[in-house]
Formats: sequence, structure tokens, C-alpha cells
Amino acid sequence: MALVADKKKDIEEVGQKSKGVNVFLWVLSLIIVLVASVGNVVFAEQFSTPIRVVAIFVLLVLALVFAALTNEGKRALNFFSESRVELRRIVWPTRPETMQTTFIIIAATVLLSLILWALDSIIIAVLNFLTNLRF
Repeated sequence: MALVADKKKDIEEVGQKSKGVNVFLWVLSLIIVLVASVGNVVFAEQFSTPIRVVAIFVLLVLALVFAALTNEGKRALNFFSESRVELRRIVWPTRPETMQTTFIIIAATVLLSLILWALDSIIIAVLNFLTNLRF
């Protein structure tokens, strides 16, 4: 129940747009992306590459702005801001802890690979012995 209440609270905080406005913003974003991609091909000979790259960048940023204005875009922005807060709460390991853990993993990998190599050698020796038997 608490999860449902949190979701309702998030939706209320975001401020919902009507379905028509939401669809219009998504269609507008899609049209801008299509104009950027088709325009890049159509104007390949008329404009130099740096000009086309800047134009594509500006159009894609504009499309992202329109997408961010949608209901889903606002929820995504809210999610990313909450994720940023959570990242600040993480207690990262110190350099000595990281080095110690890395060496433990390397040692375990080397030990396990030696054990597997020994088992493989034993199995090959047994198979060679069995296949070389003459009855």
C-alpha cells in the first residue's frame, strides 16, 4: 500500500498534462528527430559536416526538451534527481579496501584455475590410459 501511495504522490507532484497535450509533445519530439536525421542526409552536399553536426545537436536537444515536458519525461527527470540523491548516500570503499578485495579476487581466480588445470590433466591422463588399452 505504501508503494501505491508513493506512486500517487509522485504523479501528483509532477503535475499531469492532458492526454492530448502529452501525445502532441511526443509526436513533436519524434518529428524533430526525423527532421534531424533526414535533414542530415538531404543537406549532406549543401552544408559542411560541422554545420550539420551543430544543427543535429540543436534539434536533438530541442526534441529532448519537448520529451521532458511530457508526463513520462517529468517522471524520468524526477527519477534521475532521486537517483542523484541516492548516489550521494553511497559509502564508497577506500583505496586500501579496493586493493585488498582486488588481490583476494585475483588469488581466488589463480587458485581455481590451477585446480581446474590439475583436474583437466588428470582426466586427460585417465582417458589416454583407457584409450591406449589393447584387449
